[in-house]
Amino acid sequence: MKPLTVWRTSRRRVRAGVLTGLLLLGLVSCSSGGDEAVVQVWDRSSSSPSPSAPGTEIKAESKETYLHPDGQYFGVSTFHAPARATTAAAYRASGRHPRILSYYQGWKQSFSASDAELSYKQGALPLLTWEPRGANLARDQPQYSLKRITSGYYDSYIIEFARDVKATGRPLALRFAHEMNGDWYPWSEVNSGNSPGDYVKAYRHIHDLFQAVGATDVIWIWSPNALRGAKGVALKPLYPGDGYVDWVGIDGYGFGETTATEVLQPTLDEVRQFSDKPVLLTETGSSPGSQQPGWTADLFRWLKATPNVIGFVWFQHSVDEGGQYDYRFDINPTTKAAFRHGLDSLHLRSWPLA
Repeated sequence: MKPLTVWRTSRRRVRAGVLTGLLLLGLVSCSSGGDEAVVQVWDRSSSSPSPSAPGTEIKAESKETYLHPDGQYFGVSTFHAPARATTAAAYRASGRHPRILSYYQGWKQSFSASDAELSYKQGALPLLTWEPRGANLARDQPQYSLKRITSGYYDSYIIEFARDVKATGRPLALRFAHEMNGDWYPWSEVNSGNSPGDYVKAYRHIHDLFQAVGATDVIWIWSPNALRGAKGVALKPLYPGDGYVDWVGIDGYGFGETTATEVLQPTLDEVRQFSDKPVLLTETGSSPGSQQPGWTADLFRWLKATPNVIGFVWFQHSVDEGGQYDYRFDINPTTKAAFRHGLDSLHLRSWPLA
């Protein structure tokens, strides 16, 4: 089992009810920007500026700076990411600035430079999960098969996407077809008419097209699911090779386990048999229950104690927002306390004020 990822468009809006409530509290100001509201949030609970505070100047960072961080990453995935309101909410709940904002995009959608720019303006690296499927959640979608991608059928789309990424002139973390070792997505080698070996060919094909157009500021993330959720599937045959990967991502959730270590360590052990690339937990969180605070505390112990793990992205979604469970760390006060204490125990990347 895994969390349900909701496919959504690249244009995101702040829900009217949430925005109205914030306006009534006097916490936001809005100005029109096209057909979307631009939300600026003031954090009254802290003397430091929120990620969206007016006048805050964020320093631009190079790909090399992101690749070799001076501390571990704290990242979040929220339903409306990278909207300012949700980033500020994560900041208020955690007391720390997220340095990665993770969001998702379906296949054949154009690259959204505005989403990436919104991430940069909040001091965060945009982490885009690029899902080769249509707007539904069916496991079998032969029109998006890995063979079709490798054959060149989608080359014009991929090249346009890569050129748009290049045009930003800024780094982008790109996670193509994550959790490929599971059987719940169309790009699994057991679905959509795919065969063993097809995943690596498709991944390399896309990578090579980006290189050909000069989109070299991409941080490539290869991101399997934790072994516990995909038993019997070896990871090495799905690995494109160190020349095609900058970071290894691991998606690992607690579904009743008492520790994060028992979820994450076996996967890391297998990865280390074929790659020493830095590891980022690209999705993590724990299902609610009496075990959740302890699981969360152990996650931070594991992060602190495990070499070459450069951080994590918490899946801050409720069930209504696409989570299989309500993974939000601030719903349970004890979990929230464990989360904040855990962040304080890590040496995190600093927020890049100019």
